[in-house]
Amino acid sequence: MASQQQLSAIKGAKVLMVGAGGIGCELLKTLALSGFQDIHIIDMDTIEVSNLNRQFLFRKSHVGLSKAKVARDAVLRFRPHVSITSYHANVKNQEFNVDFFKQFSVVLNGLDNLDARRHVNRLCLAADVPLVESGTTGFLGQVTVHVKGKTECYECQPKPAPKTYPVCTITSTPSKFVHCIVWAKDLLFTKLFGDKNQENDLNVRSSDPASSSDHAEDIFQLNKDETIEHYGRRVFDHVFGYNIEVALSNEDTWKNRNKPRPIYSRDILPEEPTKQNGNADKNCATDDQSLISAMTSLGIKNPQEIWSLMENSRIFIEAIKLFFTKREKDVGNLAFDKDDQLAVEFVTAAANIRAESFGIPMHSLFESKGIAGNIVHAIATTNAIIAGLIVIEAIKVLQNDANNYRMTYCLEHPSRKMLLMPVEPFEPNKSCYVCSETPLSLEINTHRAKLRDFVEKIVTAKLGMNFPLIMHGAALLYEVGDDLDEDMVANYTANLEKVLSELPSPVVSGTILSVEDLQQELSCSINIKHRDEFNEEKEPDGMVLSGWQQTPLEKDDCSKTLGNGESTSKTLPSAPDADKYDDSDMVASGRKRKLDEAVNISGEANSSKKPEVLDDDDDDLVMLDDGDDRNPAINKKKRLQ
Repeated sequence: MASQQQLSAIKGAKVLMVGAGGIGCELLKTLALSGFQDIHIIDMDTIEVSNLNRQFLFRKSHVGLSKAKVARDAVLRFRPHVSITSYHANVKNQEFNVDFFKQFSVVLNGLDNLDARRHVNRLCLAADVPLVESGTTGFLGQVTVHVKGKTECYECQPKPAPKTYPVCTITSTPSKFVHCIVWAKDLLFTKLFGDKNQENDLNVRSSDPASSSDHAEDIFQLNKDETIEHYGRRVFDHVFGYNIEVALSNEDTWKNRNKPRPIYSRDILPEEPTKQNGNADKNCATDDQSLISAMTSLGIKNPQEIWSLMENSRIFIEAIKLFFTKREKDVGNLAFDKDDQLAVEFVTAAANIRAESFGIPMHSLFESKGIAGNIVHAIATTNAIIAGLIVIEAIKVLQNDANNYRMTYCLEHPSRKMLLMPVEPFEPNKSCYVCSETPLSLEINTHRAKLRDFVEKIVTAKLGMNFPLIMHGAALLYEVGDDLDEDMVANYTANLEKVLSELPSPVVSGTILSVEDLQQELSCSINIKHRDEFNEEKEPDGMVLSGWQQTPLEKDDCSKTLGNGESTSKTLPSAPDADKYDDSDMVASGRKRKLDEAVNISGEANSSKKPEVLDDDDDDLVMLDDGDDRNPAINKKKRLQ
């Protein structure tokens, strides 16, 4: 039962919720039932079928509608006197600026991506509004409190980058099923159904330049008067047969590895066209193209069964046929979507056939979808527990009860007979460039790197600024904004193409650049240090920013990298790591620890990996490895971020 003081704080509070997904639905309900009278909620997403098993405010009839608006209407049905304002919008929109945030007593995050979390953290710091962060992944979850000047901010500890894989591992020497998924999703699927001009190599991964032959010149082009069945078999034989044979010709590659075996369609499938034992009429009847299914056509029902090599081969051919007959208008513009049934079926089949070739265990469609979509299957109970903990911490914040703030972790297995582990918040990190304004240092070739490289690779990608302003002393080098006149835009655009040392106010070794985001009201200083050469494999950006940590790549002998996410030209996130959570360095509440003390205490803990709970549970959670091995102080601080 809440005390009178707590009830008074609750009723007088104006609360901003960011996110109306798995945590958000539970949180909005709990806030309304706890007596909060003025709640605002922002979410840019619409409701999907896959949300319905745990986001209990939504029904099938709501699919395609705004999460924020439907959640508001659902709660008002049982708490009609509560004021709930919904915004179907991106929290990074300019309308949600510092002045907007200043009107709230506390901000509660239930977001599903790192970029938006950083943005909200910075706005809360600028507005001096307390932030309660949260996240869940399976049975694990956490709630953390961030109050300016009293606790560390969300960015006081660097967040590790998702694991990436060298491109030669993906295309030539896969050893894990996730390698096969990335190959099927980001290379083969895109080559067949997406942008055929995308730079990737599905033909030959051999050191013999002559082997990049004309054999594959038009292999992915459907020829005139060619049946789709024949086309599918031709692609099958090329990627699973011919390419493997060419790879085997490089004997040095297989000295210390198991050799793959080529697989040809003639050895697996009958020569006559694939017979349909299922109900192809269902594919004709549906208006939703994302529901068209090769499994339906072939009478394969259970997504949790592991298909045989023949079944995978039949699905592979049938999926190609359905894409080119039922979804012909989409071919050439498709990108993989975990909610696209046919796409998931194709990727599963292709990955399994490749896995069979390389002696890797095959997986079910259910498992493959989880890997391809970076899904950690959500648990509604965890969301409910975390939502309750958010409200508990929010009430403490409203009462300014700083001595009782807690970061609370929800564990899968009891630790010291507890499933909920409360820890006192850490103090602000004095080296944090976000909340402590500590200068950063950038090593860069000032005679070769352009201002565009600096903006894209450092200011946007690493510092997460949306509307940057870059100054050298009193000289304004670059600015982004809607209120700029044409001459200014032309001037800044011209500056982007100039090397740093040739800018109107030259940037050379020893220069201090001031970088500011006007929307986030964040500014930092960057000390420039000229450096002539960089290691292309270890430092692919051609510049090194100190104070921003990134997880190292898997060790390999090639410099290009792939992951489990976007296009082949970028560094992409991997599928969830299977390592178990280790709570050996969790500390009981009762004493407040400084950052350096935490490092010393937790340094005695064992070094097994722990997942970081990054996101709410909206079907795209990634459990990431610990921080950069080159920074042992950060790695020793073993706790969920």
